[in-house]
Amino acid sequence: MTLPRLLSSTLLLGIFATGAIAQGTLTLFANGEELATEGFINPKLTRDGWELQFDHIFVTLAGVAALQTDPPYDAETGGEPRADVTVTFDDAEQLTIDLTNADEDGRVMIAATAAPEGHYNAVTWSVVPAEQGDWAGQSIVFIGTASRDDERVDFILTSADTHDYTCGEFVGDMRKGFVTTEGDADLELTFHLDHVFGRADRDASGDMNSHALGFDTFAAGGEQVIALSGLHIGHVGEGHCAVSYR
Repeated sequence: MTLPRLLSSTLLLGIFATGAIAQGTLTLFANGEELATEGFINPKLTRDGWELQFDHIFVTLAGVAALQTDPPYDAETGGEPRADVTVTFDDAEQLTIDLTNADEDGRVMIAATAAPEGHYNAVTWSVVPAEQGDWAGQSIVFIGTASRDDERVDFILTSADTHDYTCGEFVGDMRKGFVTTEGDADLELTFHLDHVFGRADRDASGDMNSHALGFDTFAAGGEQVIALSGLHIGHVGEGHCAVSYR
């Protein structure tokens, strides 16, 4: 399969200063968590009881940027972040990643670049239709196998939806995004697949399962269109993002 080439890392600063700027390295990862790499397996089946195993989950990204914001960006309030420093990866290009092709930590590396020191406490990115490759015109493609009881189907679910995410600080076991001089830091774009398919081990009347699609709709298998608008898939760990669809 031919995928769009990796975008080149281009450093754009939101502020300028005379003389040398103290820098470290900032690395961006994507993470579909264990639902992408291991699948929806018992007890974490889809909300309607299907087991899903993914061969590929292709996501096409553009406009990925890490920001130092003051005040810290509040995704619940929304609006535009007030960035003092922005490290941007050339948004004239696209990058298609496969969330199943993860490292031992379950993450897919997007890119690494030099970055001025400081705390990158906000991230922006878009999920966009690919401009080239076998899945041109699609922004997210799920390929895999679903099974329930004696049923087993192969599926390809394609979405052409565009999502624009503006997120605050990463929320997880530890804080992220602190770049020090000649030091390394990382940030993560997290994709919550249970917001798409739901979870059988969660409250059926809860907000996530109430909005999730499940898999019954796609039980015929084969290639089908999946509408993802409004499902709020993108996060930063457990941190929320403001999202719009176009």
